Amino acid sequence: MRIALFDQYRIGIVDGAAVRDVTDVVDSRWHGTPYVINELIEHFDELQAPLRAALASAEELPLADVTLLPPVPRPGQLLAAPANYHAHVTEMSTSQYRPTNAQALQSPREVGFFVKSSGSISGPSDAIELPPMPGRAFHHEVELGIVIGKPARGVPAERVADHIFGYVILLDLTLRTEGERQEERTMRKSFETFTPIGPFIVTADEVPDPGDLDLKLWVNGELRQQANTRDLIVGIGELIEQASNVVTLRPGDIYATGTPEGVGPIEVGDVVRAEIDGLGELSLPVVKRGW
Repeated sequence: MRIALFDQYRIGIVDGAAVRDVTDVVDSRWHGTPYVINELIEHFDELQAPLRAALASAEELPLADVTLLPPVPRPGQLLAAPANYHAHVTEMSTSQYRPTNAQALQSPREVGFFVKSSGSISGPSDAIELPPMPGRAFHHEVELGIVIGKPARGVPAERVADHIFGYVILLDLTLRTEGERQEERTMRKSFETFTPIGPFIVTADEVPDPGDLDLKLWVNGELRQQANTRDLIVGIGELIEQASNVVTLRPGDIYATGTPEGVGPIEVGDVVRAEIDGLGELSLPVVKRGW
């Protein structure tokens, strides 16, 4: 199932080029709020019957006529894996933007996860907005995003799949600089619009093996990143096991699994397009921030 959020925080089930509005399956007190999707995710199992009924009677809307929002605009937590592809570690260790702290190039197994501000989330209808930061570079990073479906506390890797609701394409935009001056990672990755996600959530039952998905990213039609999630240093099970032993993960939380090699600069006027097998695509213009 492909679940979208659109227009005034309406919930839609996407089928090809159409979407069916099923918002009414969720308690009306959540309608018109960004938390309506969190409520659907949390109670998804018990909502199966009303969801089927809603799908049978809902009017089809052309997908092109609606405005897609971030499918999870307000996760309680937005966590991310650092340095989780060997080839990316290699490229960053010799880059002009290589981090001065060697720990920054260690895998999640050694250093755990980092946190991004949920306020950095944007959606498939939004532009990437670059702030005025002379002398700095802004880099693209395509990643597989995991959406948590059931509370996870101290979950062993072999049971992690029971706690995953679905998957999204996620971009982890990053501010970088040369030399010794390095802001905290959380700040460099938390500017508004620096975490585009979407275009919808693909539920876990439609992703047979999240450990074998091709990721690709283009800038202005030039292929910049191409890899497969089988190349992850630390797999999905271990990532969520580790995080759930630090903090309870709750429905709607998002975990970004790391980016492969090929990260590079984006500039105002560029168009960034990303695809992951079975999850659709994001195509986003890059603009100058207007505030």
